[in-house]
Amino acid sequence: MIQKYHYSNILPRLNKHFLGFYLDERLVGVVTLGWGTRPLHTIQKIFPSLKTEDYYEIGRMCMSEDMPRNSESQMLSQTIKWIKNNCPDIKVLFTWADGMVGKPGYVYQGSNFYYLGYIWTDMYMKNGIKLHPRQTKQFFSQDSKDKRLTCRPTFEQQQEAGIQHYKGKQFKYLFFTCNKREKKRLMKECNEMLSRKYPKEDDLEWKIQVGKGK
Repeated sequence: MIQKYHYSNILPRLNKHFLGFYLDERLVGVVTLGWGTRPLHTIQKIFPSLKTEDYYEIGRMCMSEDMPRNSESQMLSQTIKWIKNNCPDIKVLFTWADGMVGKPGYVYQGSNFYYLGYIWTDMYMKNGIKLHPRQTKQFFSQDSKDKRLTCRPTFEQQQEAGIQHYKGKQFKYLFFTCNKREKKRLMKECNEMLSRKYPKEDDLEWKIQVGKGK
């Protein structure tokens, strides 16, 4: 389902739950919950007191293309409800919207998530196919014992391998699944600006590497 309908062809490394959403016994949507590549760093950069076990990150979310408008918002609402009912220790649901593929995060905006700003992130393309930085390891690892998660190519290596290097914005979103008292405490502690002034299509930006350091 994810391979068919999600724009990314790689799963996060750490997956805890795979949720399926059905219409008349037909699988129409999938949400995965887990963590990204640096779980503790991700959450403590926002909330210093929290640990990995205090939050989930949406790894992948997709839905069949024949579903009506707002179906993804309904799926997201049911995901939050499922977390509250089945994972009472989870305080925060965190996710990214990939501006590199034209997604400001409208589904999260429509579900009343908080916006936490953006980062510039890397993307590589080879023969028109998007490569996650982790996938570059197959081309540029030193040997079979190379322990690095990513092996990012130099500009010279990119030229030799026919790889293009892009940078673009990824937008951060967050939803509190804890009680009101804990939410109030976390909002006071938060190191990021929690906002509902959301990015739109005009905020999507990207750039391509055209030379060494350029």
